[in-house]
Amino acid sequence: MREELKSKLLTLPLKPGCYLMKDKDGKIIYVGKAIKLKNRVNSYFRGAHDYKTTKLVSRIYDFDYIVTNSEKEALILEYNLIKEYDPEFNIIFKDDKSYPYILLSDDEIPYCKTVRLKKKSKYKGKIFGPYPDVSAANNTIALINKLFKTRKCQNLKKELCLYYHMGLCLGYCQKDVPKEEMVAIKNEIERFLKGDNSKVIADLKMNMQKATESLRFEEAAKYRDLISDIEYVTNERQSVQGNRSENFDTFNYFVEDNYISIVGLFIRHGRLLSRSVHIAHLYGDPQEEFISYIYQFYQNNLLPKYLVLDHALNLAMLEESLNIEVRYFNRGFKYQMLNKAKENAKENLRQKKQIIKKDEHYLEIIAMEFKKYLGFTPERVELFDNSHLSGESTCAAMVVYQKLRPDKKEYRLYRLEDGYDDLKSMHEVLYRRYFKVLNEGLKRPDLILIDGGENQMKVALDILKSLDLSIKVWGLKKDDKHATSIILDEDLKPIEIDKSSNIFLYLASMQDEVHRFAITYNRKLRQKKTYASKLDGIKGLGPKRRTLLLRKFKSIANLKTRSIEELSTVIPENVAVLVYNKLKEDM
Repeated sequence: MREELKSKLLTLPLKPGCYLMKDKDGKIIYVGKAIKLKNRVNSYFRGAHDYKTTKLVSRIYDFDYIVTNSEKEALILEYNLIKEYDPEFNIIFKDDKSYPYILLSDDEIPYCKTVRLKKKSKYKGKIFGPYPDVSAANNTIALINKLFKTRKCQNLKKELCLYYHMGLCLGYCQKDVPKEEMVAIKNEIERFLKGDNSKVIADLKMNMQKATESLRFEEAAKYRDLISDIEYVTNERQSVQGNRSENFDTFNYFVEDNYISIVGLFIRHGRLLSRSVHIAHLYGDPQEEFISYIYQFYQNNLLPKYLVLDHALNLAMLEESLNIEVRYFNRGFKYQMLNKAKENAKENLRQKKQIIKKDEHYLEIIAMEFKKYLGFTPERVELFDNSHLSGESTCAAMVVYQKLRPDKKEYRLYRLEDGYDDLKSMHEVLYRRYFKVLNEGLKRPDLILIDGGENQMKVALDILKSLDLSIKVWGLKKDDKHATSIILDEDLKPIEIDKSSNIFLYLASMQDEVHRFAITYNRKLRQKKTYASKLDGIKGLGPKRRTLLLRKFKSIANLKTRSIEELSTVIPENVAVLVYNKLKEDM
């Protein structure tokens, strides 16, 4: 340890605050908080540590600290510092996922939509959730739209739309719907979202019975399917069930082999609605990292009525920091849920620990090999690829890797001018991307990977030169079998890398990922163009009716096999006749 560092450690105060560990380049690699700064920071340089923590300590060249008046201030400051600097070793704090919720609007005309939110005040209406993912929330809304005659259109139309003709809407745009009826629909939806679906199921069963008795078997089957959908979406078979008035979140954690596993369970109206799981290497005190995780979690998600946590934690600090009631129970349903979170944390860590260790070890090897060939390990890599079919539906894709992992939130797609000129397409997408980076002050990559050979590399280098950007560029050249064969440096010379090495295979997988992303977008563009051309020019068939047809029948091929009567279940009969005749002409 450097003498300057030893001297600095002696001067640390026994006060709360945050500390910032720096490497030899002055880059912040870890941020932590402490009740007593002197004790915590010194602990990193005493005793034995596991491999990962030893690696962190070996990188510490200097540190700064900020004294705060309280633990609460230290917790808030730590969160802000991590957000600002994104330190390499603060893995546990990088999960900024926000969960989807369902909004039941306060508008007079009832409607539901999926939202992501941090504060309820952003939206006017009642919020239900969180849901495990967007699909779960959207499936629930789709079911609500089938069961209740809600408003489907964001903006009311000047004429009655297909939803009205299909019996899925009361025609709010044109009809004078009694206020009492709209209030009743909202109340039914609210009961449904709270898990009370007994009335809905009873009504569907009665309708199914009537349809069966009248020999309307197709209609009866629809009611049967709706009942099945309700049971699936609302998780009727779930064993975890408490009092319907219970709305709370509970978190617990488990530590083993210097890894921490954190699980959150979200109970709404007595039902376990969803859960969050996070596993990461442990660099600090387990309780403090656990509390920090909870604080960050609620910067991106809606606070519940109250939290249920273990009594051994600093509950008062969390209450003050989050402005929420934190409770502890030693029996009953809430205590069971607290223990279930602990059991889940333990089980998840023991199941996934070896996979995580293997993944971490693999990325460490890749990082070392990048340093060998590139001189440094890139924090952000951006890859580009173009795609077209005979010069049509030309597009490009950019994928991003942060700290050697794909960051799908940063992926981008570009619609380009149609044509056969790949170099022109590469020029267009790179200029658009890096002009925007300059113009908007976006984060720059440390490395750009270009799918192509010498000519594509020249385009990339010319673009960066014209924008006065200094960024490393490598080219990934493919052979005639479309497999990565050569990696080019900025002098357009092959880099001597063994094709069986970890880094070569890793770069090839990155190239496959950007190609997959580009080709998928190209297919969507071509499919959209095909749909448009087949159904173009039919009187009365606008974009919305066309969308409804394709949503119902999935493809043009399926549409061609349908009768006028079947098409009329989605669009007016006179338009269905025109669609039927047009498709028959093309057969």
